Amino acid sequence: MQKVFVMDHPLIQHKLTFLRDISTGTKSFRELVSEIATLMCYEATRDLPLVNVQTETPMQITTTKVISGRKLAFVPILRAGLGMVDGMLNLVPSAKVGHIGLYRDHDTLKPIEYYNKLPPDIEEREVIVLDPMLATGGSAIDAIDIVKKSNPKNIKFLCIIAAPEGIEALHKKHPDIHIYCAAVDEKLNENGYIMPGLGDAGDRIFGTK
Repeated sequence: MQKVFVMDHPLIQHKLTFLRDISTGTKSFRELVSEIATLMCYEATRDLPLVNVQTETPMQITTTKVISGRKLAFVPILRAGLGMVDGMLNLVPSAKVGHIGLYRDHDTLKPIEYYNKLPPDIEEREVIVLDPMLATGGSAIDAIDIVKKSNPKNIKFLCIIAAPEGIEALHKKHPDIHIYCAAVDEKLNENGYIMPGLGDAGDRIFGTK
């Protein structure tokens, strides 16, 4: 059973339209990625467990709820995943942030690792791996391979747009991983780009080509 959660909230879908638009400039694109990440973080953390605590209000002592001791870590895949970090931290400022550096070889389309720095207590944390695009799935698979070696409590993968090919590849290698996305697009083209997609997310976030 595929574990894919497509977030169809109207605010996410509205912002995704402008994210796709070729006329959206770097500043607006970067802001939209961060805003969508915040909204997606809200949905992706919906299953965090709660415990009851006693809280004193100005009126009386009452029973309220807090998240039950589970710590979070956000791990963006460099470089495009960086665009999602601030949006996630807006909701969970106490989360730690790791980084995994991967780039895609434009000839083979396979990811190549160049950087890996994870929180030292990652085994105590629930990890959300971040990348705006799930295309071939190679980078996501490799990043999750790396994170799993540290034995975190749980891993989720959060992207904005996914291709069916990437979902299939990720599920084949990591069937236990839940995927959260805002849209599942039609296909990959011959160059491994998502169609209709939004182009190269890293280039659009950082204004490079």
